[in-house]
Amino acid sequence: MMKKRSISASKASLVLFLCQMISALDVPLDLSQPPTITQQSPKDYIVDPRENIVIQCEAKGKPPPSFSWTRNGTHFDIDKDAQVTMKPNSGTLVINIMNGGKAEAYEGVYQCTARNERGAAISNNIVIRPSRSPLWTKEKLEPNQVREGDSLVLHCRPPVGLPPPIIFWMDNAFQRLPQSERVSQGLNGDLYFSNVQPEDTREDYICYARFNHTQTIQQKQPISVKVFSMDSLNDTIAANLSDTDIYGAKPVTERQPILLTPTGSTSTKVELRGNVLLLECIAAGLPTPVIRWIKEGGELPVNRTFFENFKKTLKIIDVSEADSGNYKCIARNMLGSVHHVISVTVKAAPYWITAPRNLVLSPGEDGTLICRANGNPKPNISWFANGVPIAIAPEDPSRKVDGDTIIFSHVQERSSAVYQCNASNEYGYLLANAFVNVLAEPPRVLTPANKLYQVIADSPALLDCAYFGSPKPEIEWFKGVKGSILRGNEYVFHDNGTLEIPVAQKDSTGTYTCVARNELGKVQNEVRLEVKDPTMIIKQPEYKVIQRYGQVSFECIIKHDSTLLPTVIWLKDNDELPDDERFLVGKDNLTIMNVTDKDDGTYTCIVNTTLDSVSASAVLTVVARPNPPFDLELTGQLERSVELSWIPGDENNSPIKNFVIEYEDGLHEPGVWHYQTEVPGTQTTVQLKLSPYVNYSFRVIAVNEIGRSQPSEPSEQYLTKSANPDENPSNVQGIGSEPDNLVITWESLKGFQSNGPGLQYKVSWRQKDVDDEWTSVIVANVSKYIVSGTPTFVPYEIKVQALNDLGYAPEPSEVIGHSGEDLPMVAPGNVQVHVINSTLAKVHWDPVPLKTVRGHLQGYKVYYWKVQSLSRRSRRHVEKKILTFRGNKTFGMLPGLEPYSSYKLNVRVVNGKGEGPASPDKVFKTPEGVPSSPSFLKITNPTLDSLTLEWGSPTHPNGVLTSYILKFQPINNTHELGPLVEIRIPANESSLILKNLNYSTRYKFYFNAQTSVGSGSQITEEAVTIMDEAMASRQIDIATQGWFIGLMCAVALLILILLIVCFIRRNKGGKYPVKEKEDAHADPEIQPMKEDDGTFGEYRLFSFVSSAPF
Repeated sequence: MMKKRSISASKASLVLFLCQMISALDVPLDLSQPPTITQQSPKDYIVDPRENIVIQCEAKGKPPPSFSWTRNGTHFDIDKDAQVTMKPNSGTLVINIMNGGKAEAYEGVYQCTARNERGAAISNNIVIRPSRSPLWTKEKLEPNQVREGDSLVLHCRPPVGLPPPIIFWMDNAFQRLPQSERVSQGLNGDLYFSNVQPEDTREDYICYARFNHTQTIQQKQPISVKVFSMDSLNDTIAANLSDTDIYGAKPVTERQPILLTPTGSTSTKVELRGNVLLLECIAAGLPTPVIRWIKEGGELPVNRTFFENFKKTLKIIDVSEADSGNYKCIARNMLGSVHHVISVTVKAAPYWITAPRNLVLSPGEDGTLICRANGNPKPNISWFANGVPIAIAPEDPSRKVDGDTIIFSHVQERSSAVYQCNASNEYGYLLANAFVNVLAEPPRVLTPANKLYQVIADSPALLDCAYFGSPKPEIEWFKGVKGSILRGNEYVFHDNGTLEIPVAQKDSTGTYTCVARNELGKVQNEVRLEVKDPTMIIKQPEYKVIQRYGQVSFECIIKHDSTLLPTVIWLKDNDELPDDERFLVGKDNLTIMNVTDKDDGTYTCIVNTTLDSVSASAVLTVVARPNPPFDLELTGQLERSVELSWIPGDENNSPIKNFVIEYEDGLHEPGVWHYQTEVPGTQTTVQLKLSPYVNYSFRVIAVNEIGRSQPSEPSEQYLTKSANPDENPSNVQGIGSEPDNLVITWESLKGFQSNGPGLQYKVSWRQKDVDDEWTSVIVANVSKYIVSGTPTFVPYEIKVQALNDLGYAPEPSEVIGHSGEDLPMVAPGNVQVHVINSTLAKVHWDPVPLKTVRGHLQGYKVYYWKVQSLSRRSRRHVEKKILTFRGNKTFGMLPGLEPYSSYKLNVRVVNGKGEGPASPDKVFKTPEGVPSSPSFLKITNPTLDSLTLEWGSPTHPNGVLTSYILKFQPINNTHELGPLVEIRIPANESSLILKNLNYSTRYKFYFNAQTSVGSGSQITEEAVTIMDEAMASRQIDIATQGWFIGLMCAVALLILILLIVCFIRRNKGGKYPVKEKEDAHADPEIQPMKEDDGTFGEYRLFSFVSSAPF
């Protein structure tokens, strides 16, 4: 959520100037002018009787006016009252109350008159009334005894004060009494109960009246209320009546609504225009009625309608005549409804349509004063001249009264006067002073010369040319000292002389001249305008959601005119940032460390310059795990269920998704909490299923997106009654641990499943398919019982039943178990092996009779091992392998065999006790396979045209080797392969000399072995023949000579010295073209030698590096 606002100083100036346009032309105070009232006290002036009374009356005029007062319509002689003084050079009266005067003695209607030689102005009628805060009259208050469910009204009846007091209800501890839809205070101050409840019983209902003017609070005597419930009434009646009397108060009955206020079905209300309309409906009823408001034949005004006091009060602000009409309140509950219609009439005290304004005329000019007002009823208009009704005022031939207008023709200096217009009806009056001042004055410009105006681009520019003259001067504007007169739609010329440029641009900057002229003269004035770039927030703060105790930052990056100095301030919820070191204000950001819930709100970045202001806001939402629920309550307790309700804690801005309910069994597992159930986050009650003989406590955990709340405080404990067990042990099994026993096991019931004290188990068994009776035994709270002396591995029917001190659980279901197993007695027969290929065989066997298994048949195990390789007679360590085939299978596959080998195997049956005897060993052989690669391939003794190859036989021949296959081909300098040559070599050979090869040529060799089945994997190798015998000999001889080694060392030393000299010269700025000199002196005899060295190096490399493993 983000909002942005921009306020231009120029726009504010526009409003100011337009207001000046509406007002009349001001006369400079150095010129003669009639009085003008500038300040006066309000019409209805309530004063504090303990303080001095100050009645204001200030006025201006030339010459300065004198002041006089009337009181209650007659002259008020100030000099005769020592308690009254008038401020110097002012008409303001000060009545000294603090030194002995009494405010009541000065009640009345006061009017001030300001007078000079050019006329007289008068103030409003100022009604002075001292405030009053009388004490409550003493009265005897009887206790209110009310039946539960009835309605009740506690009357306040405060003393009549001035102004009326503010009413509120509190108790003896000065705590406000809680109010709701059921209990609320009316507009008259009374306390209304739609229906009373037992909790309303108390003896300290106290009505207070606060008188703001005197800062006093008056207290009514406490009122006592006692609510009788039906049960207590029945007990009281029963105690006072005989057994033969019929008694019994009626139970609390629900009632349809009736109105407590206003009474009847209709009423009327008159309100004045502009005031606040308050309409009230308070109803009694059970259940408590709900109030709804409508306007008959219309809609309630949008944006001006508010509901208060739990919708019992309809509030409409700033009412107008259009708000007149019938307003209906409807009180409704489940039993019915009642309504009341209030007919509202909006009247209006007089209000101005056109108030008269001061008129400045030159001798011989014409003019008019207009006084137009409206109201309901329509006000009467009356004129006064210098405070005297115009009908009896001295005549002036230049004026003519025409209803709400005075017309002046050919005025002369003696026509100067102050005229008063009075508009009145039964609801009030308006009084306005307006003077006519006849002057002959040349123009003057009141705006200072060379005044500088600065505005923001694209906003209005208002250049002031305040002037005065009589006759009224004409105003013209020019841009620049010698510019042409300004005209056109791009400018607005106001009557007060102001030049408005509606949309100022950068090229509007410059000097502007205004010229004022009338028939008596001419004057001009220059002002300057500068147009600035607007201030902008180019990176605004953004909406943030942050977890409690995290860190958050809001950015506010701005762009502004370089000549303006911006200031940036941050606000939280339109107020200053908290005085907290966690708030760090940077140049372009606001950072909040260790965020808390109080930091939640709207943060606003405001950038101010002298000309404009921009702002941007973003909301920070602080989220956290919810607060734990509280006020857990158990209701509707039954033997097997209870209703749990709670009040959710604060969700901390992250909605609660669900509530988890846990329980503690204080009887069996105190301190251990178990999961019970969970409900959606919108639910605050749940019906819980209970088990007997459990001392329950419950707690509730709230869960939102952030996590789980702390658990609530535990509820009250609830101990359920004991009962027979509802269920029997689970997971009952019968499995023998020895060949002659049966071990019966089960999962014991948990403590809360016992349903009562004395939990035991009845264990019963009998052999299946044998006509035997059940054998039973009752054991303590254990989970195992052993039956001895059973036959080996026979089925049994088993059941385990729970019981406690109150009786047995329902009849349990039966399960089948077996007594203990023994090892199988016989081995599988007719074992056959079918060899599929050199690495895979399939084995078959006949199943053993089930009776000989003597247990649960788990499967068969095949043991197999390699006896020897048929290609090599050497013996080795025998490693047996085992394959297990589950269930009653009679065959299996033996993978991963070695080719051309002899194997043995046997088969055994397996049960839960172990393995039976092995079948006789079965011998089988695997056929030949392809061999592995030769163990190595070496190429030695390179000559001009021959190479010697040596190799090792395969590690795994997998049969009888028949031959070796050698393939080779030359490789040229671009690594392209030449023609492939293949040679078959007898199997008993281990080396070969290849002859008639090309000299100085690289060859690639491919080598593998063969059996009768096929070829095995190959290894590869590369080698090179040499150039000629002499070169090879010389290379070998030179490399091993001492003189050659010394020569190479000397050359290396010279190269090192040369590099050092080069480095020194380079640092000195010189150049040493080593590469060019080396190229210039290159010895062509050396070049082939370099090539030979490179080829020899490759030869040695490929002569000794093999890709085959050793």
